Amino acid sequence: MKLKASLFAALIAGLAFGAAQAQTKWDMPTPYPDSNFHTKNVVQFAADVKAASGGKLEIVVHSNASLIKHPDIKRAVQTGQVNIGQILISVLANENSIFAFDSTPFLAPNYPAAKKLLRVARPYFEKRLDAQGIKVLMAVPWPPQGIYTKKPFNSTADLKGVKFRTYSPDTAQFAKLMGAIPTTVQVPEIPQAFITGTVDAMITSGATGVDTQAWDYLKYYYDTEAFLPHNVVIVNKAAFAKLDPALQNAVMTAAAKAEVRGWAASAADNEGYKKTMASKGIIVEKPNAKLAGELNAIGKVMAQQWVSKTGPDAQAILNEFGR
Repeated sequence: MKLKASLFAALIAGLAFGAAQAQTKWDMPTPYPDSNFHTKNVVQFAADVKAASGGKLEIVVHSNASLIKHPDIKRAVQTGQVNIGQILISVLANENSIFAFDSTPFLAPNYPAAKKLLRVARPYFEKRLDAQGIKVLMAVPWPPQGIYTKKPFNSTADLKGVKFRTYSPDTAQFAKLMGAIPTTVQVPEIPQAFITGTVDAMITSGATGVDTQAWDYLKYYYDTEAFLPHNVVIVNKAAFAKLDPALQNAVMTAAAKAEVRGWAASAADNEGYKKTMASKGIIVEKPNAKLAGELNAIGKVMAQQWVSKTGPDAQAILNEFGR
């Protein structure tokens, strides 16, 4: 009897060990706070993967750059330091300017245009990442970008010499062409940067304005609708290949749902962000005709510069996009 009990216990222990061995855990760094819609979306994505896989694959989201800083996430995924991560794709533009496809001001300033541009550009930037051992799971846009200032902004001349928070090579170039001084500041450090005078203006979405409580450190938001930059969720190809086909399918199905959900959330929340900021005391305005004309002229210059830097792929994207 004791022998049977021992054998039974050993069998149960073996099964438990096998189940444990079958489980996989992926850490997922993301640069944004828990309140941000991108973070909420990937948290739901992780929950969907866990449910669909019966717990065999667990993705643990580390928000607000708590695990890895934003500029280092892509490299961490590529080298296998982590298996999955979320980044703003345009932060890679110094590596290859194809990744700035979505950062030309006023090229695709609304959701339908941004969706078309993504469809056209996606094969080009995915090919670059694939060659580096990285697979793209989803792409979700931020709301249209606006300009935040402490003082009224009626002409680009008003920003001459002003320290301007940027987050990518192209936003830095945008600042330079306005006569401002580009200063890279990551999202978690934005409030402190304004309070200490490190920066006095920035371009970003209403989502970031609300996340960082912009009403505590500035006064104006100009709804320029400059462009819609995209976040992408990327995965290490080798790690993905190690998953059995059922798990791979669970990941891809959850990613497809998350992409649709993320686009809807971005669009639905856009007007709400502006209303929230206005209710907190920020003056929300459209740019005047003079300013709009100056900004559009900068956008045309940046489009030409992007083609010059990127070459035939950029021209092919613009041709298919219809520009």
